[in-house]
Amino acid sequence: MYSDNKTYTKIFIITFLGILFYFPFLGNVHLFDWDEINFAESAREMLLTGNYSRVQIDFKPFWEKPPLFFWMQAGAMHIFGVNEFAARFPNACIGLITLLVLFFIGKKLKDTDFGLIWALAYLGAFTPHLYFKSGIIDPTFNLCIFLGIYFIFMAKFESRHKLIYTLLSGVFIGLSILTKGPVGGLIWGLTVSFYWVVYLKFKPFLNLKQILIFGISCLLITSIWFANELVNNGLWFFEEFITYQIRLFSTPDAGHGQPFYYHFVVVLIGCFPISIFAIRAFTYSHKNLDDKSPLIVTFLALMKTTFWVVMILFSIVTTKIVHYSSMAYFPVSFLATKFLYDWLNDKVLWNKWLTTGLITIGFVLSFLLAAVPYIGMNAEKIIPLIKDKFAAKNLEAPVEWHGAEMLIGIIYFIVLVYIIFKFAVKLRKTDLLIRHENDGSESELRSETKKHKWLFISTLSISTALCLFFFGAIVVPKIERYTQGAAIDFYESKRGQDVYIQVLGFKSYAHLFYFQKPPNGVSAQKERDYENWLLNGKVDKPVFFVTKIDRIDEYRNHPNLEVIKEENGFVFLRRKVIF
Repeated sequence: MYSDNKTYTKIFIITFLGILFYFPFLGNVHLFDWDEINFAESAREMLLTGNYSRVQIDFKPFWEKPPLFFWMQAGAMHIFGVNEFAARFPNACIGLITLLVLFFIGKKLKDTDFGLIWALAYLGAFTPHLYFKSGIIDPTFNLCIFLGIYFIFMAKFESRHKLIYTLLSGVFIGLSILTKGPVGGLIWGLTVSFYWVVYLKFKPFLNLKQILIFGISCLLITSIWFANELVNNGLWFFEEFITYQIRLFSTPDAGHGQPFYYHFVVVLIGCFPISIFAIRAFTYSHKNLDDKSPLIVTFLALMKTTFWVVMILFSIVTTKIVHYSSMAYFPVSFLATKFLYDWLNDKVLWNKWLTTGLITIGFVLSFLLAAVPYIGMNAEKIIPLIKDKFAAKNLEAPVEWHGAEMLIGIIYFIVLVYIIFKFAVKLRKTDLLIRHENDGSESELRSETKKHKWLFISTLSISTALCLFFFGAIVVPKIERYTQGAAIDFYESKRGQDVYIQVLGFKSYAHLFYFQKPPNGVSAQKERDYENWLLNGKVDKPVFFVTKIDRIDEYRNHPNLEVIKEENGFVFLRRKVIF
């Protein structure tokens, strides 16, 4: 009974923290171009057209993504309206679910302490935390893949309910494919294959019945959309979809070509502080530490396999974007949790490399957090140093800074250094003493030490979450005013007016969502050459264009255009003649 009460208390703590940190201020800042606005616009167009089977952008087929996440966003928009809160609400829910999933899996693999540490570790890591407050697909996609990997693991090593676990694995991999495409199945397949080869040494993994159950359940889930699309619209959509997936893997898309090591740097810095603990977990043998819990050692091997599959796969892929490697957050958080749990239970020692890594990367991130307000307050001094004309003009936006915003980064670093030296470094001496004491006094000392280690873990997690919470609520809206505020203000000012709005010379989805563009209602011939028709054709209502200051030269002397205004790097134009 006491154990049950402790479990319920930890579930309550995790739920409370998830609600506290993930849901407030979701609508506090405009959605960011491209991905956030792209996905929200597809959901808006579903609501507007009533067509939930076809993913669209600008009312044209959008073959880059399947529809599951857009269905989630459309559902939220149906409840909360077409706005930023609704667009980000599904990921906040996924964030809360993820924390609880990690707790229950940790409890299954080890105990409730392990589960609580895992949830706290994920809550208090930079990019994993921020993604749950965004409107991008990856948090949902990654959770589905992780559960698919976990359940196939349980199907292998849990003697009871093997077929149920296999079925669940197929369902969640099917959902991952329905969220972002076949790469979900690819990650699962590569992970299971390499795990089978490297760790199982080709020993039987799944029997024929399990393979059939997995395949059929996965196929049935994906058929919810893929089969319907095939029946109603034929093969052309799939040809475009597959062509895009191949292009994404083989060519740098949208200027996102980066060096091979890109994702390793992204995960190291982005997953701070848990990335430092994960590295430590790679440096010692776990087998002898967990002789009474062989399941967790086996799962550790699977998580290491998952980590390397994700990191190598997306390092090979030519298109490299920050969130492509976000599936690695799960194995990284598990490895971090494994070290923290072993440290908590006096099985491993803290070392100087942990201190050095935490302070070094912590300083870099804290410096960047504090530098953003400093740059904003000293924009007039920094603008002459910027060679990019558009970026320099962005900094001219009238954003009010008070200086106190710098304290977010400064205080976070002070807290980080304090708890490292107050608890972690100091407790290393105590841990060494405990290992050499044999007179019975070590029991009381061990109990006191454990309390201080819990205080370190919880303080580090909560302080990181608080840092991100305040930065997101106070600083991010001001950053957005620089990067896209002027353009979005213009789109919103035209909302509801019977006009056309189009961007020139750059890619954007902001005008679609914030103008809330209706279906064009023009002929197919005009639709095929829409921009040229708006510039030179016989239009039936006022036309407005938006471009960037570094691209205005090719449009400034256009005979049909006149400049209305220039603001913070954006140039707003109007069609002179209406026929």
